[in-house]
Amino acid sequence: MNKQPYHVPVLLKESVDALNIRPDGIYIDATFGGGGHAAEILNRLDKKGRLYAFDCDADAEQNILPDKRLTFIQSNFRYLANFMDWHQEKAIDGILADLGVSSRHFDDETRGFSFRFDANLDMRMNKKSGKTASDILNTYSEEALADVFYRQGELRNARQIAKTILKKRNTKKIQTTPEFLDTIKPCFNREKEKKQWAQAFQALRMEVNGEIDALKELLTQAREYLKPEGRIAIITYHSLEDRLVKHFFKTGNFQGEMEKDFFGNSRQPFNVINNKVITPSQEEIEQNPRSRSAKLRIAEKK
Repeated sequence: MNKQPYHVPVLLKESVDALNIRPDGIYIDATFGGGGHAAEILNRLDKKGRLYAFDCDADAEQNILPDKRLTFIQSNFRYLANFMDWHQEKAIDGILADLGVSSRHFDDETRGFSFRFDANLDMRMNKKSGKTASDILNTYSEEALADVFYRQGELRNARQIAKTILKKRNTKKIQTTPEFLDTIKPCFNREKEKKQWAQAFQALRMEVNGEIDALKELLTQAREYLKPEGRIAIITYHSLEDRLVKHFFKTGNFQGEMEKDFFGNSRQPFNVINNKVITPSQEEIEQNPRSRSAKLRIAEKK
């Protein structure tokens, strides 16, 4: 348990405190990564406690902690229900998910997550499945590309970006990070270009990995598998993700519309623990710039 995680866990104490851990409880770390959050959860469990940790990136296996209470599952958290059924776990005490991409991914020069490096446009968390970022750029229609950059990157000039990509790929496939960056550069002004490049890369990464659909599936399954008074804590870094979590915690759906039964009683499945999001301290941001946009939301199953 002394192994150091490959990235600094964001909002570590706040997120694990949020689970209100019972020492003999059953918990899920939906985003194992470097194992930092998992290690802290294990520190608070006794010998009867159990932790299931999900991660679809094979690299995360290198960080598995030598602890019999930990079960590592190399899979996307969207399949939580399948694996909990397999392990015959029907009543979970708490679920934690840190939706951010680890610094390990951004610093890996071979994976294509960052515009800082010359690499093939891959961006897959699971390197063995699905379309690469290059596949998407070279096969999606103009309308589909515009939708990706508008919805998942919140870029107002998404249509211009999509048109520029189609024009470029008609003469040469876009296969590397520099080629993608050179293609979209004319779409941005210099004052905000690095922020907007990051938004474009983020949108593409989220599309490659189906991150929004996976989050919706995680939240929906959490509602079914958490026991009464079980806690769920989600750390988001993007307004689209945060909005989905906020709506779901408050109303049980992703539209944020309160539903009522025949008698007029709300069907709200959770009690929201913190109406105001928890954000990192200035000290944490200085020590770990990755945490700057992090927001923690907590809910408890009714």
